[in-house]
Amino acid sequence: MLLTDRVHVVITDRHGGVSADPYDSRNLGGAVGDTASNVLENRHKTALEHGFDPSRVVLMNQVHGVDVEYVTEPWRAETPAADALCTDQVGLALGVLVADCAPTLIADATAGLVGAAHSGRPGTAAGVVLNLVRSMVSRGADPARMVALVGPAACGACYEVPADVQASFPATGWSTSRHGNPALDIRATITAQLTDHGVADVRHDRRCTIESPELYSYRRDRVTGRFAGYIWLGA
Repeated sequence: MLLTDRVHVVITDRHGGVSADPYDSRNLGGAVGDTASNVLENRHKTALEHGFDPSRVVLMNQVHGVDVEYVTEPWRAETPAADALCTDQVGLALGVLVADCAPTLIADATAGLVGAAHSGRPGTAAGVVLNLVRSMVSRGADPARMVALVGPAACGACYEVPADVQASFPATGWSTSRHGNPALDIRATITAQLTDHGVADVRHDRRCTIESPELYSYRRDRVTGRFAGYIWLGA
């Protein structure tokens, strides 16, 4: 779908691929135990179905950090550790792999810049989305023009954590689960971070990964695949 002028986004689900149980079937994660050939076929199939070039996709070695990489082409060697990407290259698709963390996709169409962040509990607390915004601003983007999409993630009614873990997280994301236990709402914190830094147009795919069987969830299933959020600039 179009996020804004010339900017395309896709949130995949677990259906329509070739992987076997427990990764059935469109697993896009290459480090979860699935067969490498199945993952590559799923990635290729996903790109073709959604209208971007399978040879023009950039993924990351996600480590729950805050590093942002500016990219102009697919990696030629080893994929570096990073949790956010940005580009100004038309047709270069940026991808985030998730199974409870929030894929956060950001664009400033006027500046011709798009970005993608992997924002789970550690990265959200450390400000990976803010680092992405800052990186895009350094290349000419304006937060007032940015449009952000926060994708599916574990919701504040399901994402239970110990009290000390909750206390170490920004208070904007403190929640109480349906069972009355301490919990986190990472979506709320990402939204607060974006709006506090001038990004007013924040949109949401509010599905909870734990509650949505069409999505992968590590907290629900433990051994499972990864779905993806993709963003790219059209011509």
